[in-house]
Amino acid sequence: MSDTPRFGPAGLSDSYPGKKFDPEGMASYTAGFGLTAFEYQCGRGVRLALDKAEALGKACAGKNIALSVHAPYYISMSSLEEDKRLHSIDYLLQSCALVKALGGRRVIFHTGSCGKQSREAALEKALDTMRRAVEACDAAGYGDCILCPETMGKVNQLGTLDEVLALCGVDERITPCIDFGHLYARSQGVEFAEATAAEDYAALLDKLQQLGPERAAHFHAHFSRIAYTKGGEKCHLTFADTQYGPPHAPLLALLKERGLAPTIICESAGTQAEDAAVMSRTYDAL
Repeated sequence: MSDTPRFGPAGLSDSYPGKKFDPEGMASYTAGFGLTAFEYQCGRGVRLALDKAEALGKACAGKNIALSVHAPYYISMSSLEEDKRLHSIDYLLQSCALVKALGGRRVIFHTGSCGKQSREAALEKALDTMRRAVEACDAAGYGDCILCPETMGKVNQLGTLDEVLALCGVDERITPCIDFGHLYARSQGVEFAEATAAEDYAALLDKLQQLGPERAAHFHAHFSRIAYTKGGEKCHLTFADTQYGPPHAPLLALLKERGLAPTIICESAGTQAEDAAVMSRTYDAL
């Protein structure tokens, strides 16, 4: 585990020159920005063959790039339909198989929406699905994989900070994916606004301490500027789009001050590698 933060992109930026799957090219491109993490995107399904995943993992390992997997978007841990909850476990198992082939450990996933039930009822269903998912991972030989429920950006989605921390309470291996842009957007710019960002980031990092020192120091994170409406997240932006937040510099200063070492994946719209490099350089300059 790294003792300093790792920074990397969610998938390949628009500037990536290749059009076919090229493990060495993808690793060299990412390393060329000075980045040490990469999140492989499976939002529309786990479709990468395991032999190709192994090749990508080997290429990235040679350049000190840690790999994670973003599981399919259609996972719903809280669905009113039991079949959908059970299928969600299958999608997590598929993602675990892929991340192991890549040589990584972390699987990031969305927990779903509340739908026509209360937040409390949705969370109870998600907690039950989470317990079953942990048991299924252990039974399938994926006990070394780290499941990372993500904080979400839309108000009707399950994924407040407290809800994610509750899911992390199911098993000590479950590590939160704190999406700072999502939390900013679901609060409609109230949390992590420019004027209060340092204070808000500090309060969040304090709250993570309830997970214990290891998970609090090495949590997973997503970062991007995000536009919002009254329903929360509207769309991801780039660091050049400064009308919306959240700002990254106050967070990085706190990570340095506290000696925390999360993996921070940039989800900017098309400039994720470039903006991840901005965060890496900002951190190194502190």
